[in-house]
Amino acid sequence: MQIFSSDTALTWGELDLPLFGISNDWHGTPLDPPLAFSLARDEFNLWFIATRQTTATIHPVAIPGKFTPELWKYDVAELFLADAETGEYLEFNLAPNGAWWAYKFSAPRVPSPHQPDFHSSVTTYADDRDPATWLAALVIPVAFLEREIGLGTGTTGNAAFIQNSPKQVFLTAENLPGSKPDFHQPANFTVLKPAKIPIC
Repeated sequence: MQIFSSDTALTWGELDLPLFGISNDWHGTPLDPPLAFSLARDEFNLWFIATRQTTATIHPVAIPGKFTPELWKYDVAELFLADAETGEYLEFNLAPNGAWWAYKFSAPRVPSPHQPDFHSSVTTYADDRDPATWLAALVIPVAFLEREIGLGTGTTGNAAFIQNSPKQVFLTAENLPGSKPDFHQPANFTVLKPAKIPIC
């Protein structure tokens, strides 16, 4: 999975990042309209941005910028980052309104006995100016990721999405095996491939 790097600090409201589109769900059915996402980092933070040109069905108790369990029951963007050596991985959920949830796992769907202090580390943003579309971002300190999963050249990850709630469809940036959607497959995540942000 591609991760863009910036020599200057990234700032909400001034982001100019390439977006990767996903136009088919887990079973290959077209998603209309498609969604798009980007993963980028500067010296201090990693940014996960997601957007779609349509309205979203948001968890009814989701408060912008606040930790909210069970976001996956409604429309959500998900970021997985894994330590390829230990098998530990982090899952971040981002709702279209900026509500978020996070958890650390020691193996697929096995909660880690050590849960990091996500509350003091995660920041989110959302643009609600146009009700016909959504745009949200989740920001995680690089130092936090280095400490928890050894963020570096061997880090693997995936971006995944649940859309069209209540008739949910499941999408993944990386091809994952299985006839039923299952995002918790760290063994099938791909290495984060660094690239410079193109200068236009």
